[in-house]
Amino acid sequence: MAFVDKPKSWTFHVFGRNTLFPILMYLISHVCEMNAEDSGMEELATEKEAEESHRQDSVNLLTFILLLTLTILTIWLFKHRRVRFLHETGLAMIYGLLVGVIFRYGISSTSYHNKTPPSCSLKTGPVSTLLLNVSGKFFEYTLKGEINSREIHNVEQNDMLRKVTFDPEVFFNILLPPIIFHAGYSLKKRHFFRNLGSIITYAFLGTAISCFVIGNLMYGVVKLMQAVGQLSDKFYYTDCLFFGAIISATDPVTVLAIFNELHADVDLYALLFGESVMNDAVAIVLSSSIVAYQPSGANTHTFDASAFFKSVGVFLGIFSGSFAMGAVIGVVTALVTKFTKLHCFPLLETALFFLMSWSTFLLAEACGFTGVVSVLFCGITQAHYTYNNLSEESTKRTKQLFEALHFLAENFIFSYMGLALFTFQNHIFSPIFIIGAFMAIFIGRACNIYPLSFILNLGRRHKIRGNFQHMMMFAGLRGAMAFALAIRDTATYARQMMFTTTLLIVFFTVWVFGGGTTPMLSWLHIRVGVDPDQDLQPCGDSFQVLQGDGIHPEGHSKTKQESAWMFRLWYTFDHNYLKPILTHSGPPLTTTLPTCCGPLARCLTSPQAYESHEQLRDTDSDLILNDGDLTLTYGDTAITANGASGPREAQAGRANGQRRGSTSEEALERDLEAREQELMSRGTRLVFPIEDHA
Repeated sequence: MAFVDKPKSWTFHVFGRNTLFPILMYLISHVCEMNAEDSGMEELATEKEAEESHRQDSVNLLTFILLLTLTILTIWLFKHRRVRFLHETGLAMIYGLLVGVIFRYGISSTSYHNKTPPSCSLKTGPVSTLLLNVSGKFFEYTLKGEINSREIHNVEQNDMLRKVTFDPEVFFNILLPPIIFHAGYSLKKRHFFRNLGSIITYAFLGTAISCFVIGNLMYGVVKLMQAVGQLSDKFYYTDCLFFGAIISATDPVTVLAIFNELHADVDLYALLFGESVMNDAVAIVLSSSIVAYQPSGANTHTFDASAFFKSVGVFLGIFSGSFAMGAVIGVVTALVTKFTKLHCFPLLETALFFLMSWSTFLLAEACGFTGVVSVLFCGITQAHYTYNNLSEESTKRTKQLFEALHFLAENFIFSYMGLALFTFQNHIFSPIFIIGAFMAIFIGRACNIYPLSFILNLGRRHKIRGNFQHMMMFAGLRGAMAFALAIRDTATYARQMMFTTTLLIVFFTVWVFGGGTTPMLSWLHIRVGVDPDQDLQPCGDSFQVLQGDGIHPEGHSKTKQESAWMFRLWYTFDHNYLKPILTHSGPPLTTTLPTCCGPLARCLTSPQAYESHEQLRDTDSDLILNDGDLTLTYGDTAITANGASGPREAQAGRANGQRRGSTSEEALERDLEAREQELMSRGTRLVFPIEDHA
């Protein structure tokens, strides 16, 4: 805090972060020249300025609404004409570019002042907030941003462009939560969990590999720029790693939309979707860990082992804490919706569900964790537990609500990307850095997909074939998450160059790779027109009917004890204990808990579990089973694929657990053989074994 005495009885008080630029000195001189007797005129001018600012803000928001409206109408036209070479996100970016050009070059600017701004030097360094005392009246000024020296006399236009440049926190706190939550809430659990091992490998290990490959390659590019004199400011190795982390966040929204429309192979869809969902969470935590890397000593950008392991600890701590927070809030919401009668008031039920889900993101950010990870796992938990407690009307409302919010937020972000290419005032275009970044992301993606697929295939009986790997390599688009991470901090020369390059990479991948998805599917001979409910790929105790080219197995079937034992262990625990505690589905706890826990079991079990002779069907049994007449035993409860299990079967299971288990296996083998004979006679190939995915 500093006080400086000046003539004419005025002082100014400076505080805040070191971000003040010379434009504030003009404000100082302007305030000093004001006469206290003109206060009435000043108030009138202030009111007019506030009204004009309000009008300008309304015009800016109306512009984005019209952009979204035009995008929606064009999307309808494309869907009506079956146009697939350009996705809705690419279309939104084009419209954003057109509006950005109009804002930048189509609106004439008037000079804010004709005087040359005074120059000064501050010994205390630049600051963000200025407090002036003029003849007993205090005026507070806050920093708006740096103005390009070439446009110092076009302050009004700069102000307009600055207003259409949103605060980065708007993206993180308002636009990202519905996008990420919808990804978890709409997750196709059966296809996701049966490929969970591969998805986690690609998301965690693959993202780390991509980050370090891109970071090291870009460090070489930076050294090249320095050697040829194209680097005008500092660009450290940690900056290169940070760029590698944010640009490793894939967002194949265009590819997945086309996959969904064409009903492409469900396992390829699950691998791409699962990787993109988990990979966003890993990328944001990884970028936070790199920012937290602070070696001790004078040089804070050299390698330090203790700082490295501290960053690893930060990564693990933030990710695990965020995961736990999201899961806990999902469990709390499930308990509230189970033990209250909110289902009698669907509007209140939907509102509570919405607020609890959104607050997960904000709570995680407030506690120093990552909201993206928390809201993702909150969405998965809500879909697994809370969804079963909602009324029929609320289930439809929540699905439609978050689907609409996801659609609008995603298209808004892509429209804003096109706009930001012209309205952002501190772009740094470096051809060497941009070309190097394009090469680095392709090499990083290849180092992620191909080696990890080779390793995964060593443990998978159903191999990830070459055409799947090529498609995953091709589908590594960059999108909303990379943009949001890049725009969050553009204060330094290095971050401004990263932001500009990230924008161009997103444009290229969405337009070129997104538009080439349909031809690539045909060229790689990947199946389309697949019904996900009839395409029964082996998963645990299920089987798969394949038409034409499928995934080729090796060997014969495994028994259920041999396959997916870890997943089955979790499923048994979840089905017998967690589901009955948190939802109205699953077997009564009185049939699964020991006799001594009878009072507790009766207290926690939902009355709906006793209302019918047959238990409510566990809607997630298709994670293990597919439709059919297969009967398997989990714990003390007999489960059938069509949901026909009840107290009688449960009692028989408790009495003859071992005998029933072996009998179900034999029945399963006989049923598979009979189905194989029947389908082979029709010319259709039945592919089994029943096996574990990595």
